Amino acid sequence: MATATYLSFSAPPSSCAGRQRRRQATRASASATDRPREVVSPKRRLPLRKVPGDYGPPVVGALRDRLEYFYGPGGRDGFFTARVRAHGSTVVRLNMPPGPFVARDPRVVALLDAASFPVLFDTSLVDKTDLFTGTFMPSTDLTGGYRVLSYVDPSEPNHGPLKALLFYLLSHRRQHVIPKFREVYGDLFGLMENELARAGKADFGQYNDAAAFSFLCQALLGRDPAESALQGDGPKLITKWVLFQLSPLLNLGLPKLVEDSLLHSFRLPPALVRKDYDRLADFFRDAARGVVDEGERLGVPREEAVHNIVFAMCFNSFGGMKILFPSLVKWLGRAGARTHGRLATEVRDAVRAHGGEVTMKALSEMPLVKSAVYEALRIEPPVAMQYGRAKRDMVVESHDYGFEVREGEMLFGYQPMATKDPRVFARPEEYVPDRFLGEDGARLLRHVVWSNGPETASPTLQDKQCAGKDFVVLIARLLVAELFLRYDSFDVQVGASALGSSVTITSLKKATF
Repeated sequence: MATATYLSFSAPPSSCAGRQRRRQATRASASATDRPREVVSPKRRLPLRKVPGDYGPPVVGALRDRLEYFYGPGGRDGFFTARVRAHGSTVVRLNMPPGPFVARDPRVVALLDAASFPVLFDTSLVDKTDLFTGTFMPSTDLTGGYRVLSYVDPSEPNHGPLKALLFYLLSHRRQHVIPKFREVYGDLFGLMENELARAGKADFGQYNDAAAFSFLCQALLGRDPAESALQGDGPKLITKWVLFQLSPLLNLGLPKLVEDSLLHSFRLPPALVRKDYDRLADFFRDAARGVVDEGERLGVPREEAVHNIVFAMCFNSFGGMKILFPSLVKWLGRAGARTHGRLATEVRDAVRAHGGEVTMKALSEMPLVKSAVYEALRIEPPVAMQYGRAKRDMVVESHDYGFEVREGEMLFGYQPMATKDPRVFARPEEYVPDRFLGEDGARLLRHVVWSNGPETASPTLQDKQCAGKDFVVLIARLLVAELFLRYDSFDVQVGASALGSSVTITSLKKATF
């Protein structure tokens, strides 16, 4: 879910062609400043400016930037804001973690506003090969030996069939999504009420992890993982597996020297999580047999389909719900009783008008709910970073200048700075739940880009926009509707987490009207 679309090659990614592409891309980046200029540019409406910033000495510069990124006083946002301020530009050169000794080349051109960011969606201008996690790619030993769709560029022949497989996975049991969500998340709220009565607080993330995995498997596959060999272990296994993929990019709160040496300088050995991954793969090999059959019809080998389904269900979908749902509850909790009252009234009126049932028609009559979801996706997008390698010399435009980028250079976008751009959004740092209501709000939706594309676009087989874009928005709306059908208001405590926010519910005021 938190997700652009991702699947894999029938040949494991260690193929000669894959290695050759990566060597060519590295050579192109290294020599980008050495070739004669032949710039492909849009209309030159803006004055051209050299991209400011520098990478510093080899290794030393990358280490300096990594330490500031993870441990600087302003945190991750401060790292980018300081460079914008220092250079008077929202397009700058910098090194992105992890750097030595995980990533071969950490150098990027960073796009830090709403004007420059969308170039990353244009696959005629940027190549997405092996860039899902940025300047490094986790070992394919973590995905059954395959490059899953997230790492496949649309120009590769397997991209279309694999993305088609994901569209099928998300749609073939669509009639089960709403009832299963209500059933599973109804149980979640019941358990949280019991925990609140017992302990005075309840960890939303803990209950959400279990509910998210159960819902996804039951709604999309018709299987309850609790009744399989996985029992209740699925979320724990997935979290550990994701850690082994993303550890070079995470801050877990360990002592700085220990964390930077252990997580950011070297890769964790895939062998340590292989048994856990095999348990997940065995479950999906059986539970998703019908989806794998469809993959075969599309030309995707069965085992490749299995590993792509594991990644889509566990990394993208479960991982997305693990980040987005606590974030949504956090922002709604902070919005206060007046907003809660407006949402509760809208949700209950719409459901009553449709016979007491939550249906797609009823959801369509909850515009404030939908706006509140979009606003959560804007202010704290679940996937904060996108990458693309320039396919040719071109000009990338910010609000004020054009910047020449050379073929082979790595472009990087930090999405929170694009979706909180003050030249697009008023009060960009505030959560404004009704921001996207009315005609003016609808015009802003093209700047909501959490899905690796604008909210006004739909994913296709030819792009990298999230295959589950509409599914994600739907289930987030369902969460808000379920919450305000049951409760007039609620309170939260918020803490930090390696993946998103840690949210504790401290009170739930049951519905009174």
